Amino acid sequence: MLSSLNAIVPLACVTAAGLAAMVAEAFRDPGESTPIAPLAIIGLLAAGVSTVLLWGRGEVSFGVVAADNFALFATGIFIVIGLLTVGFSPVTIAREKLPAGEYYALTLFAIAGMILMAQATDLLMIFLALEVMSLAVYVLTGIRRDSRQASEASFKYFLLGAFSSAFFLYGIALTYSLTGSTRLDRVSQLLAGHTVGSGAMEAFAVGLLAVGFAFKVSAVPFHMWTPDAYQAAPPVVTGFMSTGIKAAAFVAFVRVFMSAFASLSTMWVPALWMIAVATMIIGTVVGMLQSNVKRMLAYSSIAHAGYLLVGIVAANAIGRAAVLFYLLTYALTNVGAFGVIALLESEDRPNDELRDYAGLWNTRPGLAALMTIFLLSLGGFPPLAGFVGKWFIFSAAVQSGYYGLAVIGVLSSVVSVFFYLRIVVMMYMTAPEPGRAPISAPRVPRLAGATLAIATIGVFYLGIHPTSFNDHATHSIARLF
Repeated sequence: MLSSLNAIVPLACVTAAGLAAMVAEAFRDPGESTPIAPLAIIGLLAAGVSTVLLWGRGEVSFGVVAADNFALFATGIFIVIGLLTVGFSPVTIAREKLPAGEYYALTLFAIAGMILMAQATDLLMIFLALEVMSLAVYVLTGIRRDSRQASEASFKYFLLGAFSSAFFLYGIALTYSLTGSTRLDRVSQLLAGHTVGSGAMEAFAVGLLAVGFAFKVSAVPFHMWTPDAYQAAPPVVTGFMSTGIKAAAFVAFVRVFMSAFASLSTMWVPALWMIAVATMIIGTVVGMLQSNVKRMLAYSSIAHAGYLLVGIVAANAIGRAAVLFYLLTYALTNVGAFGVIALLESEDRPNDELRDYAGLWNTRPGLAALMTIFLLSLGGFPPLAGFVGKWFIFSAAVQSGYYGLAVIGVLSSVVSVFFYLRIVVMMYMTAPEPGRAPISAPRVPRLAGATLAIATIGVFYLGIHPTSFNDHATHSIARLF
């Protein structure tokens, strides 16, 4: 019994840090500056250490929570996202005058929900974890309470999120009516044995579950909340949302569809094929039309969801591992890009329009260079991590015979380079508009600078030497199939 408790140690560390942040905020005197960020860092590092210690010990289960290598690899991604987010957060908190305890507590509780989603082996537990994560992110989206735009985006996100949760819950109910269980292993056995109801009922259950996941990963046509929420939230929160929520949803997506519902792949693969194509094309085409950098990266995030869906459609060993590896590379790249945007913000203007980046190389060459690295990685330029991630994804599609899907993905990726290079051209080759002052951001704090350095090193390391992490991803997911 005591050994089974090891399964929830990473989750407990993050949750305890969130509770500590709440208590610190509650007992802080007005005007007192209490360092709450270290509590978050300590909790995340403790979760990271426990994750490493649990690696390779087989499946350690506590009820419907399993700390297998698949969940542990995903937990490592969430911890990386959390540490990078915390590293950029003090700048935003100080500038926006946000309640630090509330901000860090919500961030940590969202990460706890992500970890629980990765570890859950029951559909109801996945739903509960999904709601824990989502509710925290809804509040983080509108944490700038004096911003009408943020409140509107948060409310829209909440309403659409509740709508998608209803679809997901109905899918769970139908699955239970078919199999008499919500445990993934039991569902898998019954569906594989063809001992359950009609094909139409099964297709309906799978479709409802797919809608719930598609909303969380920003897949077309369930993506409408994404641009508004990404633009209205503080850049650090946007980076956290764009990577953490996507990673958690895709990890649960893989566990449910590629394991429990694998025997029904003839039902869901064609639908996901069409959704992946629409997501890649619309995310790329509409992204090219944006003049706001945050909205541009929002549509970029939509396109990247399409690339990840390609790995799920491929449904082979390379594709399964590629999804995990891609989530790691995307986390480092996108949080780094939004971290630069956060550092370029000022109290009087957000500096998130494309024209704001004109001549940035002359005023802030370091930040311009780092932003270029992150953008080129998102575009898939070698030798950066984004290139290797896309290579694995499209290789999986080719290996499974989805040549058309791979071609569409490659063409979409090539076209998307246009809006990434628009920002690069603006930074290096365009002079600021007459009468518009160039960005004059304050000096980069040490913690934020170290976080940028870590993200940059990670992007280069995964691009030059991806083998070790890809091997870990392959090993972690092999036991599920």
